[in-house]
Amino acid sequence: MAPGPTSSRVSAAIVAAIFAHVIVLYWASHFGGPPKGGSGAHADAPSAAVGEHQDGIDLSDAQLSAVKVEPVGERDFPTEKEAVGSIDFDEEMSVQVFTPYAGRIISLFASVGDDVKKGQTLFTIDSPDLLSAESTLIAAAGVLEMTTRNLARLKELYTTRAVSQRDYDQGISDQQTAEGNLRAGRDAVRLFGKTNEEIDRIIAERKADPTLVVPCPIDSRVTARNAAPGLYVQPGSAPAPFTVANVDTMWMLANVAENDSPAFQVGQPLQVSISAFPDRLFDGKITTVGSIVDPNTRRVLVRSEVKNPQHELRAGMFANFIISVGAPVRSPAVPLNGVVRQGDGTQTIWVTADRRRFVKRTVEIGQQRDGYRQILQGVQPGELVATDGAIFLSNILATASAR
Repeated sequence: MAPGPTSSRVSAAIVAAIFAHVIVLYWASHFGGPPKGGSGAHADAPSAAVGEHQDGIDLSDAQLSAVKVEPVGERDFPTEKEAVGSIDFDEEMSVQVFTPYAGRIISLFASVGDDVKKGQTLFTIDSPDLLSAESTLIAAAGVLEMTTRNLARLKELYTTRAVSQRDYDQGISDQQTAEGNLRAGRDAVRLFGKTNEEIDRIIAERKADPTLVVPCPIDSRVTARNAAPGLYVQPGSAPAPFTVANVDTMWMLANVAENDSPAFQVGQPLQVSISAFPDRLFDGKITTVGSIVDPNTRRVLVRSEVKNPQHELRAGMFANFIISVGAPVRSPAVPLNGVVRQGDGTQTIWVTADRRRFVKRTVEIGQQRDGYRQILQGVQPGELVATDGAIFLSNILATASAR
């Protein structure tokens, strides 16, 4: 009996299946796996279709060598708040140095960036007011000498009754008035910064010196100079010839989120990291927490005082402060290489139970500390995860899903 059409089709299907299986075995023996797209693709190649979870993959022995598996441990993570800000001068220790009296600048003795001491001369001016005060002082000293000699002569004459009591009393009065005028003259010159020794020299030499010395009021650094020789300056007339600031301490100004602002309190110690000094931390403390929330940014100004003993910090530097606001928290931790950021912004890890099949799991991350990432939610201590090769696993899954 001749075979019917149905029997022929069955035989052809069996022959085709055997032929395909032979091809798969040949490919596997020569190339270490089934041909791409072949009927044996599910045997060794990773695929999202393998297993029960759509984000799971199985690895071959060769692929496992690129992945390191470790149990999830626990680590202490400090309860901290961070904020980005900038360094500025301490405005409470920043001084605009004006001349106390009008005049023209004669000489300058400091430049921007110079460190100056209290009392050190910043500039000198030719002061008509000082010249007038010194001239009055010299005149008062001359009058006192004259009235003193006159009183001595009247006293001798009075003893011989050559002058009246009235003349003698008038001489005493004139001498006392001259003494008072001299004291007033000395005080007037002293207001210009002259010392008693300098005043005595002016009187002795009968020589007025109109040079007014303007000293630095504090130990500081020159932050601005708007002076030049010959420039006429007046008290309080902007801009100030010099601006100086004490740089032993600097300010850090930061705007923190409104929701974080209750965690910051005046007096809290903090540490500041500066972009220019990446391997160092500067100590400081919070001095002001703003009482106004910016209506546009919903942020609050936090001002901190930062110690600057070596005068290394400069106004305008970017800074980041870290402040502890509570006790450390013990949490699951995964090495940084074990956490992969996905294109949609989610953070994932790869979990395994048998060290061969890996399943992608979305987690919620926290702080980064000493090469570990805090895991707030999504994994438990002791679970096995890929700590090296997590990106490799994500690439395999992406390739398998694209087929």
